[in-house]
Amino acid sequence: MGKIVRFYQTDDGKTPVKDFLDSLPGKVAQKVLWVLMVVEELDTLPTTYFKKLVGSDDIWECRVQFGSNDCRVLCFHAGSSVLVLTHGFMKKTQKTPAKEIERAETCKRDYLRRHKRHE
Repeated sequence: MGKIVRFYQTDDGKTPVKDFLDSLPGKVAQKVLWVLMVVEELDTLPTTYFKKLVGSDDIWECRVQFGSNDCRVLCFHAGSSVLVLTHGFMKKTQKTPAKEIERAETCKRDYLRRHKRHE
């Protein structure tokens, strides 16, 4: 059994990953969704598509390439079986921008704070 993939949702109901996927050309969005389906099937994250970001608060980067498009979706683990996707962006440089990592870390803190109450 693989991971349960969840989309992070803000307090006011916004879902940044869904908005990002909706903004992508159809074939690119399909490939991102295919990678996420693979994650739900596998016990470990495939290193072809997932990389832990060094120097982050356990933030992972889902890397999807489609032609010249480099899509990134940042995520984190919430427990052993849940992978929460925070947001996505098109990568234009070699290094993941610090502001994107900080945004994912903020989402992670918010998610864990809000979901701790419900467990």
